[in-house]
Amino acid sequence: MAKLYFYYSTMNAGKSTMLLQASYNYQERGMQTLLLTPAMDHRHGKNVISSRIGLTAAATPFYTADNLYSLIQSIHDTRTVDCIFIDEAQFLEKQQVKQLSDVADELDIPVLCYGLRTDFQGNLFSGSQQLLAWADELIELKTICHCGRKASMVLRIDADGNVIKQGAQIKIGGNENYISVCRKHFKNGMTSRRDDELMLEGFHD
Repeated sequence: MAKLYFYYSTMNAGKSTMLLQASYNYQERGMQTLLLTPAMDHRHGKNVISSRIGLTAAATPFYTADNLYSLIQSIHDTRTVDCIFIDEAQFLEKQQVKQLSDVADELDIPVLCYGLRTDFQGNLFSGSQQLLAWADELIELKTICHCGRKASMVLRIDADGNVIKQGAQIKIGGNENYISVCRKHFKNGMTSRRDDELMLEGFHD
């Protein structure tokens, strides 16, 4: 039976890179993949998934009002779909996560979702909350804070590098807007290492 997967992390953990690599692995073996991306995120152009290291691939956009089961089924009716990849899965609506679980259960197509777990205030995104509850497999993709610890939170910053603690949950952006940090430095609002702070050796969970 196919499964629903949720690969979650903070910013800059390589989610899109891993998604594109996994899709390529399927295609290299003669299988067909379907890549979906939120229509609201067009930082790198419309209908495309792009990674920080330069990998890109065409993708089908979806909107918050879309029934993803119906969308995927209609595409699957015209061509074989062996695996589905969802970029920026934190932006999924609650009912869309349920629809993706139906794709895995009823259409028997694996669904791999990649997204952030929490926002800049430390709260779960709606899509991530539902995926944490409904996914068959939960996989954390790790990156590090400036101190060397595992980064598990995200700070939002303004153009001058000041931490922003209030505002709308969703603001599309990259390194110019967000910094991944550990929980301690999220609480302190520390965006970079102090001169008197020793870098931890190695990676720490």
